[in-house]
Amino acid sequence: MIDPRFYTLSGPVSVADLAGDAEVRGDRARTVTGVAAISSASSDDLVYFDGKGLAPQTAARVIVLRESAIGDVDAGATYIVVREPRAFFARVATKIAVERGFASGAKSVDPTARLEDGVALGPGAVVGPDTSIGSGTIVGANAVIGPGVAIGRRCRIGAGVVIGCALIGDDVTLLPGALIGQSGFGVAGDQRGPVDVPHFGRAIIQDGASIGAGVTVDRGLFGDTVVGELAKIDNLCQIAHNVIVGRGAIIAAFGGISGSVTIGDGAMMGGRVGVADHRHIGRGAVLAAGSAVMHDVPAGETWAGYPARPLRQWLREVAWLGKAIGKRDGGEK
Repeated sequence: MIDPRFYTLSGPVSVADLAGDAEVRGDRARTVTGVAAISSASSDDLVYFDGKGLAPQTAARVIVLRESAIGDVDAGATYIVVREPRAFFARVATKIAVERGFASGAKSVDPTARLEDGVALGPGAVVGPDTSIGSGTIVGANAVIGPGVAIGRRCRIGAGVVIGCALIGDDVTLLPGALIGQSGFGVAGDQRGPVDVPHFGRAIIQDGASIGAGVTVDRGLFGDTVVGELAKIDNLCQIAHNVIVGRGAIIAAFGGISGSVTIGDGAMMGGRVGVADHRHIGRGAVLAAGSAVMHDVPAGETWAGYPARPLRQWLREVAWLGKAIGKRDGGEK
């Protein structure tokens, strides 16, 4: 379900208004009021299916898909049949829901913002409508707190931090330049060219987490991106949409975590670690600096290398390679 604190819903919007010249099988007068993932939709949501095979069962009654994905027709559903469902969805979804913004000429601190006693705002800080900030929190110069954002108590929000579509717990530190809750990177394409896929989720930063300078934590596509309690993220890291960072996990500088990765509690990553999308890093796992993780990492294991594999395997391979090169060089002399 879309969080109305962060998005404005324009519905109900009819299938006819969404479909345009696209083929519709079903009721063109049917309306939708939201957007959602196909697995978690309600009957009033617009969804799309862009995978292989037949579309899964869903509560949604308006579905964007390819003809080959329809299968047995659901008499109660309306299908918008297109060649590139994800791109079509990206182009029409903002007719239904859009991210809230700032009104032209708005005051730097909106009258509807709720600031508890002891909140300190630096020069140039902007606090949007319907926000809440807990006591003892310090907001640095030129920080921007977007509409609907909730920030807990005793937080430290550095200069130039931008927060949108996010819920921030107590005792959280965001160093200067951190960007929390921005739209994730999603691109779809059709005959008209590439189009950005809008993100309708949230970013949640739990109690005691620390996020370094220049870090980006993207909001989820439909669900949440979560940074767990006491997690520590170093400077200049990228946390993509729908990532779950476990409690007490540590990510060193320049880490890049792709979309829908889950990182277990207490996992540790050295500098410049990259993780491919939809991977799972187990509880207490350790990833050596520079590792490129293409597979799930079991709990408690240490991996290294490019691509990453278990540490002992990587060490054996490096040792063998060194010996092989030495023999080759020796033979050439």
